Amino acid sequence: MNKTDLANRSQLKEWTKYFEQQNCISYGVNSHNKEDVKKFLNFLQAQVRELKRIDHSGHTTTMMIIGIPNVGKSALANSLHQLGRISAAEKGKLKHTIVSPHPGETKNISSLKIGSHPNIYVLDTPGILPPQIHDSEVCTKLALTGAIENLVGEKELARYFLAILNTSDGYKKWERLSTHGNDKSFTGQEVEGSSDSKLNMKRKRQYPSDHTQDFMVNRVRRTLLESISCLDGNIKNEKDLEELIEVQFTALREAFLVSLEPCNDSQTKISAKLLNLYRTGRLGHYTLDPLPL
Repeated sequence: MNKTDLANRSQLKEWTKYFEQQNCISYGVNSHNKEDVKKFLNFLQAQVRELKRIDHSGHTTTMMIIGIPNVGKSALANSLHQLGRISAAEKGKLKHTIVSPHPGETKNISSLKIGSHPNIYVLDTPGILPPQIHDSEVCTKLALTGAIENLVGEKELARYFLAILNTSDGYKKWERLSTHGNDKSFTGQEVEGSSDSKLNMKRKRQYPSDHTQDFMVNRVRRTLLESISCLDGNIKNEKDLEELIEVQFTALREAFLVSLEPCNDSQTKISAKLLNLYRTGRLGHYTLDPLPL
């Protein structure tokens, strides 16, 4: 399970427990975290050694990474390849060509060596999905993660995300952000105590047009928190929730510093920025699928 840094931690534990009950080996990993990938590589190598101990095979083992689009398959394969205990001379990619189910179409996939003694290769593959998905909610969730093309429009997708955020409790972690907005980032660094020169440098490096900077992310968090706190209604009521989302869009225009010029679709810009912050984990950690009953 890749991208665990974006998932809800308690629900991740529950999903891991569920897979264990189904006799499925599962492992959570963040392919951009070196220590995480090291542990995962050791886990894979241990699994392979156990297989070879059972069947006494001396053959090379090849693993295949399979998943839907945009789950970081290639990133994980490359991270394992870079950290595998192999010599520099062995660090090469083997290209394979596979025939697509669509006539006349072929795709290249890479085989990367991730270990020696025993020799282990990992085969990266293109993203796969069922030919048809009839459940509209599943399609919306896939679009929210960026796995499939967004067919409902970014504004509707952003509204869907806000509904998830508003009905979760993740925003409560932002309560330490005061309404007056101290410039405190979630890295634990504070402006207070900095020298004047450092403070001036920090201010100079703040670009309001860049919504990914800490001070802008905190503005957005604060705006969302305050809008939920000021709700005069029941967030579980669909009508009240819709009204809250409308209020949030209005407030987010100011938080993102999006202008209301003629012919300027401000809600589309707000939606794009909001979805980007969600997909990079800046607005909380979410697991979109509940456990099967």
